[in-house]
Amino acid sequence: MKVCKFGGTSLASARQIKKAADIVMSDPQRQLIVVSAPGKRFPEDDKITDLLISLSNAIISGYDGHYEAEAVARRYRDIGTDLGLSEDFGQLVTADLQARINRYRQDNNALTEALKAAGEDLSARLVAAYFNSIHVPATYINPQTAGLLLYKENGQTSVLPQSYTRLRELRQQSGLLIFPGFFGYDESGRIVTFSRGGSDITGSILAAAVEAEVYENWTDVDSVYAVNPSLVHDPKALSELTYLEMRELAYAGFTVLHEDAIAPAFQSHIPVNIRNTNNPEARGTMIVEHHISFDSIVTGIAGSSGFTLLHFSKFLMNREVGFALKVLQILADYQIPFEHMPSGIDSISLVMRSYAFPPEKEALVCRRLREELGVEDIRVDRNIGIVMIVGEAMAQTVGVTSRAVGALSRAGINLELIIQGASEISVIFGVRDVFTNYAIKVLYKEFFF
Repeated sequence: MKVCKFGGTSLASARQIKKAADIVMSDPQRQLIVVSAPGKRFPEDDKITDLLISLSNAIISGYDGHYEAEAVARRYRDIGTDLGLSEDFGQLVTADLQARINRYRQDNNALTEALKAAGEDLSARLVAAYFNSIHVPATYINPQTAGLLLYKENGQTSVLPQSYTRLRELRQQSGLLIFPGFFGYDESGRIVTFSRGGSDITGSILAAAVEAEVYENWTDVDSVYAVNPSLVHDPKALSELTYLEMRELAYAGFTVLHEDAIAPAFQSHIPVNIRNTNNPEARGTMIVEHHISFDSIVTGIAGSSGFTLLHFSKFLMNREVGFALKVLQILADYQIPFEHMPSGIDSISLVMRSYAFPPEKEALVCRRLREELGVEDIRVDRNIGIVMIVGEAMAQTVGVTSRAVGALSRAGINLELIIQGASEISVIFGVRDVFTNYAIKVLYKEFFF
C-alpha cells in the first residue's frame, strides 16, 4: 500500500483534481489518499483555509458571516460543476458550515478549530464523489470513525499512541480511501487541528499506521532543492536526503514538507517521496534513513527570521548547581518555549521565537532573573534571523564551519551567534533579520558553485 497526500495547489481546481486522480489510478498500490483544502488557483486567489478563518473571525466578531460562507460555498460549487458532479456541492458546503457554526457558536476556540477543519473535510467528500462519478470505488473516511486521536498542549498538537492501532484497520478496507488531512479529534470528541500545512502530518501518521511501502507527498515542485528557488536561480535539485537532514531544513525554513511530518515516517522507517502533481514523470526527492551516496558536503541551506536572543551573565554561574534549571523554570512559568541555549562559563544565551517572547513577557522574565537568580547583566536582541547549513557529510569533513564563516565575513555579514549541534549535521548562524536572505545566497555560492 502507498499513502498519497495531495496538497492545496494539487486540488485547487477541477483540472488539478483530475490530474491527482490520474496519478492515483496509474498505480493500484495508491489506495490511501490524504487531501488538503483547495489552495490558490492563481497568485491573487484565496486559499479555502484563509476564507474559513475569515468566516470564523466574522462570527466571533458578531457578524452573520454570510459573505464569507458564500465565498467558500461558491468555490466548492464551481469545482463540483467543473468535475461534472450531479450533486450541488455548494448546498452541501452551506449546510455543513451552518451546522458547525450552530454547534460551536458559544466557544470561540472550538468554532475556529471546527471551521478550519471544514476545508479538508469537504475536500475529501468532493474528491471521493468525483472518483465514484467516474466509476472508481472510493470511500470518504471520517478521522473520528477511523480513530485519529489528537491532543493539544501548549499550542502543539500531537497524536495519541493508540491511534496507530486503530488506523491500521484501514488496510482491511477495499477501494480507494479518501482521508481529510489537517485534523483529528480528541478523546472527548472535539475537533483538533494541526498547524498550517498539517495535512503532511496526517499523511505521515497514516503511512506509519498502515506500514506503507512509501509515503508520497504530491505538491507543486519537482523535488526538494538545496535552497529556496525564490532566492537562487536554478538551484541544485536533491535526489535524496535523510529524515534528519529534512527535519533540520524544515525547521529552518523549508516549506515543501511540514517539519512535524518527519517523526512518524522516521520512527516507522517509511520512505517519503516528494513529487510534483503537474509533472508526475519526475522522480522527485526521496527522504530516507541513510544516504546511498553523497552528492556534496552540504545537502541544503535554509533560513528564517523572527527570532530574539536573551543574553545574560553572572560571575561564577558555573558553580551554582541547578542554575540553568531555574532559568528554564522561569520560562516555563510564562509558557515560553526556547529554541537553542548556547552557553559560556558565566553566561547563557537563549534563542526564542519573537512571537513567544513579547515585550511584556520579556519584562517579567528579566525582573525575575535579576531578583531571584542574581543575574548581573542582561541584554535582549530582537530582529534576529537564523541561517543553517545542513548535511550528514559535514560530520566527516574538516573545515566546513571555517569556510562558512569566511564566506559570511567576506560578504560583510556580522555573526550574532554560532551553534553546532551534537550530531554535527548542521551549523546555525545568527544574523540580523535584514541579512537573512543575503546570508543564504552567500553560503549557497560558497558550497555549490
